Amino acid sequence: MSTEASDRNLWDSVRPYLEKESLAAFFLGVSSGFPYAMIGATLTTRLAQDGIDKKTVTAFTLAFLVYNLKIFWAWLVDGVHLPLLGRLGQRVSWMLLAGSLVMAAVANLALVDPSADLGATVLAAVLVGVAGATFDIVIDAYRIETLKPYQLGTGSGMSQYGWRIGSAGAGALALFMAARSGWSAAYLACALFALPAMLTALILGEPERHREPTARKGVGEVIASIIGPFGEFFHRHGAWLVLLFILVHKVGDTLANLTFRLLFDDLGFTNDEIAIWDVGVGFWAYLIGVFIGGVAYAKMGLKRSVLLALVLMAVSNLSFAALAAAGHSNLGMAGAIGFENVASGYGGVVVVAYFSALCDLRYTAAQYALISAAASIVGRFATGTTAGALIEGMGYVNFYLLTTVLALPGIVLFWWMSRSGLVDAAMGTAGEEGSDADPFA
Repeated sequence: MSTEASDRNLWDSVRPYLEKESLAAFFLGVSSGFPYAMIGATLTTRLAQDGIDKKTVTAFTLAFLVYNLKIFWAWLVDGVHLPLLGRLGQRVSWMLLAGSLVMAAVANLALVDPSADLGATVLAAVLVGVAGATFDIVIDAYRIETLKPYQLGTGSGMSQYGWRIGSAGAGALALFMAARSGWSAAYLACALFALPAMLTALILGEPERHREPTARKGVGEVIASIIGPFGEFFHRHGAWLVLLFILVHKVGDTLANLTFRLLFDDLGFTNDEIAIWDVGVGFWAYLIGVFIGGVAYAKMGLKRSVLLALVLMAVSNLSFAALAAAGHSNLGMAGAIGFENVASGYGGVVVVAYFSALCDLRYTAAQYALISAAASIVGRFATGTTAGALIEGMGYVNFYLLTTVLALPGIVLFWWMSRSGLVDAAMGTAGEEGSDADPFA
């Protein structure tokens, strides 16, 4: 291969990441990640430093449940036209409103004193969760409708890059500011992380692919607007099998992922070793996986790239079975963490791209809220109710072998859906090729 051809192939791989739609997805991801950090590790650290007991601190994680409930109000983002702001467009106006609500909620959390009024702090954290979930609904809809079908893989990757940077950046800024100016100033500074998504919407304007749903006038029409997005989805050929795949595809992976720290502790790894191998190697391996996922989606297409992702995520669980059998091994930990994060980064891109393509452009917000909620609920429930007992009953090696087996139904189901044509038959308008095809292909 000539040097010129090699350079052209390299440019073809990098070019999609530099297109304005992909860059927009990155900035949207930055704003999407920061509210999660505000009620996650950052709030945990703040409460601990204020002397709140551990049981109360861990109870604050219930604020995350709001993200799983967003399906119940996602239809508002599709169907309710905002006065005054609505002149800017449906998606832009909601982006500005949701972003403002997040900033206000974070500012409210900044001004409460956990040691003086724990109840007010609980309410403030839940309000951040509600505002952050609403912001996510708008951001996901804007991203999907801005990206052309051939950009869904790259755009999903850029969004995940942004999410990681927004989450980690907000958490780091909060710790830096808290040490110098106190927690109130830290939270107020972090509220500015809502601006990238808001400015992106103002600069790019209303997404070209946005489709307005049928206008609503009476009570019956409003009710129809609530159930319409779900009715449209389930009327597609094979929709129930697609939903089954969404529900089961990540059960094994979720069961495994949420138990890694338990394994490391029982194998005797120190905090320094965990920081180096799990946090350090894992972070960079994940970013590499995200990049590979974007390229693979563009080169291999949706069906083959998703099937490969499912296989890789299943095999990654075997690496932890091997680590559990080998015992304390830094090399083994680095290998298991590296492989798992590359697989997760790759899988996150192509699977999110597939889920994005399932949306009807008239109901993007409501349908993606349904899909994203369904994708995590079974795994989280199974982990919370059975993981600890399974590990105690069968040991780590057999547990991770079991999580690998639990991943097989998702692989087989998607393979069958691909062979039978159900993947294409159940596709939404967001994934349809046509005038949006890659002009450089």
